[in-house]
Amino acid sequence: MTMNRLLAALLASTALSVFAAGEPEFKLAIENHKFEPAEIVIPANKKVKLVIENRDATPEEFESKLLKAEKVIAGKSTASVFIGPLKPGSYPFVGEYNEKTAKGTVVAK
Repeated sequence: MTMNRLLAALLASTALSVFAAGEPEFKLAIENHKFEPAEIVIPANKKVKLVIENRDATPEEFESKLLKAEKVIAGKSTASVFIGPLKPGSYPFVGEYNEKTAKGTVVAK
């Protein structure tokens, strides 16, 4: 194997392992117009992926000004939202269509 091919193979395998690692993933569900769990603890100073499953038949909008995130999730579907990196602290979020019941907090530690 030539040096160029060896280098190309090494770079390709490194890129694949970095791609496969991705951001840490955290699951959140919407059911009966409430978030489950209502509090998610994530690592501080790291970008993370929230995978939100809407188990209700109606749509809901995940929204947080502090997290700079907004996403409408259709009924009976799943969507992803990327947040961070965040400094240590608490970051509230709501379901905009049901703000009285759909409330939660992301805690970065």
